[in-house]
Amino acid sequence: MAHKELRLTWREGNQIDLLHNGGELFPALCKAIDEARLQVHLETYIFNLDRTGLMVLDHLSRARARGVKVRVVIDGFGSQGHAAAIASKLAEMGAQCRVYRPEPAGLRAARFNLRRLRRLHRKVTVVDGAIAFVGGINVLDDYVDVPDDGQGPRPRFDFAVRLQGPIVADAARAQRALWLRMAWRRRDDWAAFYRRLTHLAEWRKAREKATPPTFLPGHRAALLLRDNIRFRQTIENVYLATMARAQNDILIANAYFFPGRRLRKALQEAAQRGVKVRLLLQGRSEYPLQYRACRYMYCQLLDDGIEIYEYMASYLHAKVAVVDRYAMVGSSNLDPFSLLLAREANVFVQDAQFADELKAAIEAEMHGDGERVTEEQLQQRTWLGRWVDAFSYFMLRAGVALTGKSSEY
Repeated sequence: MAHKELRLTWREGNQIDLLHNGGELFPALCKAIDEARLQVHLETYIFNLDRTGLMVLDHLSRARARGVKVRVVIDGFGSQGHAAAIASKLAEMGAQCRVYRPEPAGLRAARFNLRRLRRLHRKVTVVDGAIAFVGGINVLDDYVDVPDDGQGPRPRFDFAVRLQGPIVADAARAQRALWLRMAWRRRDDWAAFYRRLTHLAEWRKAREKATPPTFLPGHRAALLLRDNIRFRQTIENVYLATMARAQNDILIANAYFFPGRRLRKALQEAAQRGVKVRLLLQGRSEYPLQYRACRYMYCQLLDDGIEIYEYMASYLHAKVAVVDRYAMVGSSNLDPFSLLLAREANVFVQDAQFADELKAAIEAEMHGDGERVTEEQLQQRTWLGRWVDAFSYFMLRAGVALTGKSSEY
């Protein structure tokens, strides 16, 4: 499948900077907020009121004091422990806050509803329509709830990108579409929604006048979205198309690796063609069911000629890949919840230099803090460990069936 068939909206002349962990993302994000003149629009799955979350709120408050318009969207499940407090703090500073699919209260919380699995999982911030941040890093301190073996905790392993150039307009457009959709669902705010509609034409003319800068030389990139309407399988299809064309190397670092049949087949066929296929996966269990279900697939993956490494220093939270001269950085795991249910955002970059930079960063962690999985290690597992892996795998498969989308996976 060629990229042209996927109808990707490629943008030329972007400046894309790779950011490693929250230690690089949050200083860059706060600096951009401090320099904002018009608007900051932040979306995230988890917004935690820890040291990092409070720091981001402080910079947003300063921006509001300068007259900058601030919008924040948080997910109702991912941020449920702090959603009310965050909304209150944002309201006090005069910012706007919306919660995507708030969790039901009382007895309704115990009732299963497929709609509750459809989460806002993307992490996107746009500042003044000129700079954007996209990746897998939540507004969460790198060191919160991470393992500590007695030598001090290590940060979660994750990535984001800072974007400047024409692709920023795509990120801003995606945010506006969701904001408008959420406004439509707010039955208590019809007057404000009607006012926005009456000024829509004027607003669009003002937007058309703003021409994003082009960087020469720059990166060629596309913003990939996943939702339940227009972009249901875009991210998965781009992975499949890129793997099908791989000639030398496929390197994937993914936190929750539970691919469907099509992705597993694409990896297998690439390895059979002589492509070097390597996976960096979780070695520390953050969520036991997903971790164990992934391990159940190890034997088959090794039989297919795929190399597997487990990241042992801390929790691996990355959702990145390098396939020859292409690179992927974003929020989408290779599991059914990301690929079938959640709203996700990835940046797909066609640039050999950027791909080499990301590849080097992954390989540094793989060889420094990763352990290669071998058949001998798997044979040494106890019968109980094998049973738990198998049980977890089939439980997760049953969960996919409950979504009604197992035929797509």
